Amino acid sequence: MSLCSTLHHNARVLYSFEFFPPKDDEGEQQLWATIKKLQVLNPDFVSVTYGANGSQRERTLELTRRLQGETSLRTMGHLTCVDQSRAYITEVIDQYAADGLDHIFAIRGDMPAGPSAPWEKHPDGLNNATELVELVKSRGDFCVGVAAFPDPHPSHHDPDLDARILTAKWQAGAEFAITQLFFNPRSYVELVDRVRSLGCPIPIIPGIMPITMTSQVVRFAQLSGAEIPASIISRLDEAGGDPQEVRRIGTQIACELSEELIALGAPGLHFFTQNRSTATYSIWNTLRQ
Repeated sequence: MSLCSTLHHNARVLYSFEFFPPKDDEGEQQLWATIKKLQVLNPDFVSVTYGANGSQRERTLELTRRLQGETSLRTMGHLTCVDQSRAYITEVIDQYAADGLDHIFAIRGDMPAGPSAPWEKHPDGLNNATELVELVKSRGDFCVGVAAFPDPHPSHHDPDLDARILTAKWQAGAEFAITQLFFNPRSYVELVDRVRSLGCPIPIIPGIMPITMTSQVVRFAQLSGAEIPASIISRLDEAGGDPQEVRRIGTQIACELSEELIALGAPGLHFFTQNRSTATYSIWNTLRQ
């Protein structure tokens, strides 16, 4: 059964992992050690973040190809509109198909300066993720996922606009969505309610980032527009800067969020692993008990 079929039949909660392309040999060794450890958990799919520039994109494509060809993992290809012509994007889509990938995560993407930087369309490129979804669907029988924002996108701070954009992507052919990281389950519930009020039934999978370093998660939250509740900051402060205690508390916070989201009816959980296995493995084990 395809991912889309599983989601639309609401058969069970799905679990998936996201990696990013390593920058050097040491990072590559760390990544493959992580993949080896997490593969035994038999996730429903894995994906690799699509880089914002040429060299990062090539590493993404190579890693995606290796995951598809050298592991038993169902691999989903990433794709953005950033600084790419329609012709180049079409080549990537066709290459994904040639490599045997039939799931693509299609997002507009952010400019290299970050999500709050003004969007600049490539002269021969696409305007947004809706157009990208249409292009992907025109190239083959792909199951297409898109991004969703429990906390408002930092470029416009308008949750109603975010819901309308997600609905437009569904109308273009998107079949599921994965959220940006967030920490308040009510943000997820309110997003789903806004989208459903527009008549859009698209399954929305929460994106979960285990907190392993306070400074790192604060930076990611600032980039994505996610609000970190004061209660979480207070719990992390209790670690007193002890890295092991931060990881323990951060893992516990992610477990609590994941459990609440499942209880609220989330169709799956997508873990941003940061190319590390320990926190994700621990959360997965807790949820499956």
